[in-house]
Amino acid sequence: MSIESQVVSPARFSAQIRSHALQTRIMDLILEQGLDVGDALPTESELSAVLGVGRNTVRESLKVLQALGVIEIRHGFGMFVAPNNFSALTDGLAFRGRLSLRHRGEEAMELIDVRQALESGLIGSAIDLMTEEHLDGLRTTMELMDAAAEAGEPLAELDAEFHRRLYAPLNNELLINLMDVFWKVYRQIHQALGSGPVDLGDQARVHWEIFQAVVHKDKPLASERLQRHFDGIRRKLKDVAAS
Repeated sequence: MSIESQVVSPARFSAQIRSHALQTRIMDLILEQGLDVGDALPTESELSAVLGVGRNTVRESLKVLQALGVIEIRHGFGMFVAPNNFSALTDGLAFRGRLSLRHRGEEAMELIDVRQALESGLIGSAIDLMTEEHLDGLRTTMELMDAAAEAGEPLAELDAEFHRRLYAPLNNELLINLMDVFWKVYRQIHQALGSGPVDLGDQARVHWEIFQAVVHKDKPLASERLQRHFDGIRRKLKDVAAS
């Protein structure tokens, strides 16, 4: 490493720390001013004056916060507190998971572990709150899945819908959003691994087994069957690690 790079590197890290601190300060300011989703932020000039930094510095931090989904910049209208948006999280997790497939697939396996723990751990609470209406919705989804499997059509969207309906009784918007994030990441990793021959009938059967455990309010069995739901992709990831 050259003397020049040794001198520049600490300065670069220091700038990153200052930039992160400014982003945090802007988020704190949003909370301090009682702003909520859809509310307008102060202008760049106003933020510059309040924070004691130049407009260009503020602008760069605002761009980062936009990428993180904290604020929304509408050109010609201003800046606003952004609604819930998990796309940045999805893209980042999917990238890290797919990138890990180039070596041992460890990060991809960790993502599967988290999704598995999330679903199998919460199914008991969902069963406690499950109504006949919820069960009817699950049954309808399963019937559509059977029809799609018989027609040789992909089941991915119906699979995702089944899992959303499974946890709908919890009425937890954050949970559903996180599940959608992990589902999209899971699909991208699955596609990157290569699907190979798919037994659509077997996929539908696995979901019927989960549904039956839920209908009978058998929490341990439902949790066990949800965990087994991830066996296929786990085997593929282990093959990646062994190769």
